[in-house]
Amino acid sequence: MEKILGFVDANKDRFLAELKDLLSIPSVSSQPDHIPDMQRCAEWIASHMKSLALENIQILPTGGHPVVYADWLHADGKPTILLYGHYDVQPEDPVELWTTPPFEATVRGENLYARGSSDDKGQVFIHLKAVEAIMKESGRLPVNIKMLIEGEEEVGSENLDRFVAEHKELLKSDLVVISDSGMYAKGVPSICYSLRGLSYMEVEVNGPNRDLHSGSFGGSVHNPIQALCEMIASLHDKNGKVTVKGFYDSVRPLTKAERDAFKKLPHSDARYAKEVGVKQLYGEKGFTTLERLWARPTLECNGIWGGYYGEGAKTVLPAKAFAKISMRIVPDQSSAKIAKLFQAHFKKIAPKSVQVKVRFLHGGEAAITPIDSAGVRAAVSALEKGFGKKPLYQREGGSIPIVVQFKKILGLDTVLLGFGLPDENAHSPDEFLNLNNFYGGIKTCVHFYHELPQFWQGRSKKAKGKK
Repeated sequence: MEKILGFVDANKDRFLAELKDLLSIPSVSSQPDHIPDMQRCAEWIASHMKSLALENIQILPTGGHPVVYADWLHADGKPTILLYGHYDVQPEDPVELWTTPPFEATVRGENLYARGSSDDKGQVFIHLKAVEAIMKESGRLPVNIKMLIEGEEEVGSENLDRFVAEHKELLKSDLVVISDSGMYAKGVPSICYSLRGLSYMEVEVNGPNRDLHSGSFGGSVHNPIQALCEMIASLHDKNGKVTVKGFYDSVRPLTKAERDAFKKLPHSDARYAKEVGVKQLYGEKGFTTLERLWARPTLECNGIWGGYYGEGAKTVLPAKAFAKISMRIVPDQSSAKIAKLFQAHFKKIAPKSVQVKVRFLHGGEAAITPIDSAGVRAAVSALEKGFGKKPLYQREGGSIPIVVQFKKILGLDTVLLGFGLPDENAHSPDEFLNLNNFYGGIKTCVHFYHELPQFWQGRSKKAKGKK
């Protein structure tokens, strides 16, 4: 191990130069003009994988941009990791807000600035360099590895579910590892073990058969905008609790260990409120801010429109009003069931003066990997060795749909071993990767690959003991 970590230290400058080369490719998946760049980036990664002595390297077609696959499967009796990442990036716009060109990676201070530096090329590269260090010094890996690097994450991974389903045997593994997330804060290594899911709805409220003159008809017809606002306002009670019947029935409660773990995070309500620009926080009574963000389901109005909203005045009583409503769900809740509960509730609370339509646009399930699982325990141990301090536990309020799909299609849990930071400007100008996290991440992955087999073996013994 000492030699492997020494190899990382001795090759920092080269690692950085190679990452800069990868970041120079404008692999913007959403823009047709960059299709040649997408292919070039896939070929760059495949070529680099070959230089690391990875095997079975393939650039596999999908209905859109290709997937890059590679593996190394000679660690008999050891677990197999499926490493997922993506090589596509967001558009660079607005270019004028970048301090330096988005595809000319530049070091300023302790950060590397470029589009894709953190999301997700830099984090994929962390694993590639960990593999290189181990292979150069040991000649073999302590685990089996399969790598699946896609090119459509930034456009919704439209073809990935089908690809995974059609290549189940190729991707057969014991555990998924994803490094496309972040730590809680700079200098605070953490492991994310759960993500919320989503039920996304659109509602339509219909009143009169046409737009009406508000002077001639106002006071005699229920304004659909008013009716919609009244209905939305009733979706929460005075304690911030969602009023949809059955909404909380399947919510998995936090354990005492999880609550205690959240308390150890350096969170401040006052600082958080200042960062988002509000004078007072809001949420479901009886829970801390972090618990509400990560472990409680929510209902939010994401958009509302109707009538006239152009420049100047138009005295109209509109015929229709609309809203987009999202519900973040937590482990053990079903996105489809929550959607049905919402549909029934919204129709029930509609006044007789209007008619409503409710559409379920899309949804995804929550994901959780137990903190006492072999993969999470190995990641915690590796983070402590890689960064020199014991990591903390966290959840995320957002969703990563592929995590759920890996569980659904392949039956695999996922370890989210992320090295980004909350302020890294992902999807924005001046995106960056902290270089301490880059090099610390490489060392963490080196440790993780070595730690996992012993934790996995302990898992197997524990399972046999239960039998």
